[in-house]
Amino acid sequence: MTDPVLPLAVIILAAGQGTRMRSDTHKVLHPIAGKAMLLHLLDTVSELSPAREVLVVGKGREQVEAMVAARGATIAVQGEQFGTAHAVAQGLPALDSFDGNILILFGDTPFVEAGTLRAMLSRLAAPDSPSIVVLAHTPVDPGAYGRVILGHGDLVAKMVEYKDATEAERAVRLCNSGMMALAATDLRRWLPQIGNDNAAGEYYLPDLVMVAAAEGIAAVAVEGAAIEAVGINSRAELAAAEGQWQQRRRMQMMAAGVSLIDPASVWFAADTVIGRDVTIEPHVFFGPGVTIADGAIIRAFSHIEGASVGPGCEVGPFARLRPGAVMEEGSKIGNFVEMKKARLGPGAKANHLTYLGDADVGANANIGAGTITCNYDGFFKYRTVIGDGAFIGSNSALVAPVTIGAGAIVGAGSVVTKDVEPDALGIARAEQKGLNGWAARFRAKARAKKSGSSSA
Repeated sequence: MTDPVLPLAVIILAAGQGTRMRSDTHKVLHPIAGKAMLLHLLDTVSELSPAREVLVVGKGREQVEAMVAARGATIAVQGEQFGTAHAVAQGLPALDSFDGNILILFGDTPFVEAGTLRAMLSRLAAPDSPSIVVLAHTPVDPGAYGRVILGHGDLVAKMVEYKDATEAERAVRLCNSGMMALAATDLRRWLPQIGNDNAAGEYYLPDLVMVAAAEGIAAVAVEGAAIEAVGINSRAELAAAEGQWQQRRRMQMMAAGVSLIDPASVWFAADTVIGRDVTIEPHVFFGPGVTIADGAIIRAFSHIEGASVGPGCEVGPFARLRPGAVMEEGSKIGNFVEMKKARLGPGAKANHLTYLGDADVGANANIGAGTITCNYDGFFKYRTVIGDGAFIGSNSALVAPVTIGAGAIVGAGSVVTKDVEPDALGIARAEQKGLNGWAARFRAKARAKKSGSSSA
């Protein structure tokens, strides 16, 4: 499909108070897969290259404005909520000079797809010239959705809110998503004709269909997948939407060549990128900003965010990669290892119980169990540099800023505060002493003391 020739504007309604969320965060800013639901929608809209975007906001507008400030959307304010048609009326003045088609969408309905929106616009531009294209869907449970009553083909005979529907109309399973496409000139003409003679006393946007019908101009319906019309108004609905999104993404990942041993226990972020032949074990969580290259293995109970994992790498189990972590080809992070703003060079290993923060680890270096890069002095962060092929003995503390040269060895249990030259041995611990017979004498003295205190 191709976009119609006419320019496109989008009005997004985001003025709902979101009281059912019981949150200080605006409803449309609650995240799904680590990304605000409004940004899911705006990124989809951007695929259509609209000429104008208008965001209708109300309570909590400052939060929304801050989120979209860099995106160039025009902000309109709905001070009081009198229904969806009233909300559109608040946004329409921002498009006074606009002559083209308008899509009306909802900030709390983030899953509509660009292909579906293109289908709506293409249908609007069809030779039979429908007045309005509404997006319909058939949910598993139609519940309290407004119903779409079809006539011949895709022609809409009637649209009715659930509260105003008859029993026969409520039995219809085709539901209204609220989203629609129409010409700007038609919207300006018909919007003032909508009344509020209904059970809620509100101005309903779907009544545009009946206003157009009064002029003898037909509206049509395009049906999208049920998930595209999912609206989110409560924490429970947010959790359900997260689950739906994750299930779709898991299926997409597996179709693209990723092995998920227990798909239901793996959670992705919206921008997670994973290559082919990657194996992901159970209970792995991906936060935003993660890239996993081909052939990597992510073992169970690992948490990865803001990190890049190279080809053939191995992570975990029980590993944590924080923002700025970079694993180059064939490197390995083992159990209970944490990385932050650190690079692990090709073939390098940190297999056990290690913290690598603000560090640069060279190729084929080996980091022993219990190693810590001490990167923070309470005021500033400092870097640790470990050269190619270096060996860091277990239970070592590298106090940054410090450099361990290529091929150097740091003795186990060392607290290193000075640079270690390449191929040198760096060791910083007290000399071990042996006192013959001391342990036997200690036990005898302790037993005597204990015996005396017991008899007393």
